[in-house]
Amino acid sequence: MPKLSAPARPFTVLLAIAATGLAVLLIAASWIMRDQIYQTFLDPGVPFQTYEPPPAPDYTGPDAWAVRPVLAALDDDEPAVFFVHPTLHTGGDHWNAVLDRNSHRERLERLYLPNYAGPFAQTGAIFAPRYRHAALYAYMNNREDSLQARLLAYEDVRTAFRQFLADIGEDRPVILVGTGQGGEHVTGLLLDEVSRDESLIARLVAAYIIDAPVAADLFDGPLADLPLCDAPEAFRCVITYSAIQADEAARIDAITERSSLWIDRGRLGQTPGRELACVNPLLWNLSEDYAPARLHRGGAAAEGLELGERPSPLASQTSAQCQNGLLFIDQPRSRTLRRPSRLAETRRVPPFNLFYADLEADVTRRAALLAETLAEERRWAPDLPEAEEVVVVPVRPID
Repeated sequence: MPKLSAPARPFTVLLAIAATGLAVLLIAASWIMRDQIYQTFLDPGVPFQTYEPPPAPDYTGPDAWAVRPVLAALDDDEPAVFFVHPTLHTGGDHWNAVLDRNSHRERLERLYLPNYAGPFAQTGAIFAPRYRHAALYAYMNNREDSLQARLLAYEDVRTAFRQFLADIGEDRPVILVGTGQGGEHVTGLLLDEVSRDESLIARLVAAYIIDAPVAADLFDGPLADLPLCDAPEAFRCVITYSAIQADEAARIDAITERSSLWIDRGRLGQTPGRELACVNPLLWNLSEDYAPARLHRGGAAAEGLELGERPSPLASQTSAQCQNGLLFIDQPRSRTLRRPSRLAETRRVPPFNLFYADLEADVTRRAALLAETLAEERRWAPDLPEAEEVVVVPVRPID
């Protein structure tokens, strides 16, 4: 008669159950803490103070620009668009991006230029500098090292902007556009460069700061001469919004509680406790009114298009409502306009533009309004004062 195996002892069963439960808990904890774990891997591992940044770009030459049109080919009154791209470098090996990394160039040209510079290419000539942008890691925490990396990136953008102004001359209309990290740097340009130059303000169509928090109190202080755009007919003003879905609790927390932003000229500070600015890209005003999806002109997931090649936007995909400085949206009906599931997605710019056609129509309208105003201002410029009679006094020679 075969020998029967002894039944499993209760202790062994309990041990197996405990091991399984521990494994489940570890997996769940890893999922919940995935961004924090990812952040650890992205840490450059060297203090910024002892870090040797990549070589600085030379903006007088072509290699420092992703897009730099030939000025002689432009119409005299065609606006020039200064576009600052979002974060491409994640971290790990450098605090700030190396300019010649092929993966960064490929993603910029394939995704971010078509989606975020594309809406403005129908209105003006795009100038897009490459710059030693700060790593994604620098936007996942508020370490002093991270802030220093962001300031280094900003100084590149500031140098590129000055070269841009020198290139385009003193009369051409100007449009500023920044997305994600690029939006932060455009805010810095408004503080340090544009707001200090009355002639530059006079030819500013608008500044577009997309998916980057902007402190509302700046517009009562150093940006008092560059107000938020409070109507579709306004120009020489600023448009900013950070789009969010109501159920994206982690992203809301990242923007409102765990971010840094410009609080004054030359100063980055903490977001908590600060009111954020929001301009509704369907209503184009500062109200907290609800804009229904029927007003949405269209989003686009433009990929691999050349600047000037227009995608086919998908309309009526979302409503929009500014509340507490954030732009609350719906989950778009089209999957191509939904955020992908990526690590640290709360800090990333999506690979599509939900308000592509809305931005395209808006900048076209504002540029036309500024052009009309500039023509009128030139027409009614004050007359030169009448010539005064000069009394000639004879010169008497000295004996």
